[in-house]
Amino acid sequence: MSKPFWETKSLKEMTEIEWESLCDGCAQCCLQKLEFEDTGEVEYTRLACRLLDTETGHCRNYENRLSLVSDCLKINPEDIDEFKWLPASCAYRRLSEGKTLPEWHPLITGDRNSVSAAGYSVKGRVIPEDWVSPDDWEEHIIHWVKL
Repeated sequence: MSKPFWETKSLKEMTEIEWESLCDGCAQCCLQKLEFEDTGEVEYTRLACRLLDTETGHCRNYENRLSLVSDCLKINPEDIDEFKWLPASCAYRRLSEGKTLPEWHPLITGDRNSVSAAGYSVKGRVIPEDWVSPDDWEEHIIHWVKL
């Protein structure tokens, strides 16, 4: 039996389909983050991008998100050195750090719901960013165990 692509290819060698399949759909990257200039530390808030459906944890307009949301980032292999802001559970970050996929990842389980079942999805745990003034975002920093 051959090894899965994520164990045999570097991130830069993956096809677009392989690359996209690494995303577990947790939507943690769709949360507003605060970077503290003095330490460089990045903190996640419970404030979701305006395109994120907070109940399903899915982007309402994934295909057009980059043009609709000015600070939305397309994660790609050329930016590996910048993956430190991604959550520690993220497949892109884990593989870039020489780690393997977590046991709950959909590519391992074959089940897209395994992310939620394992407690890594933001689904149902966040609120829309426009409910809170940007001046108050620090009050919404989260320290979920699984982030």
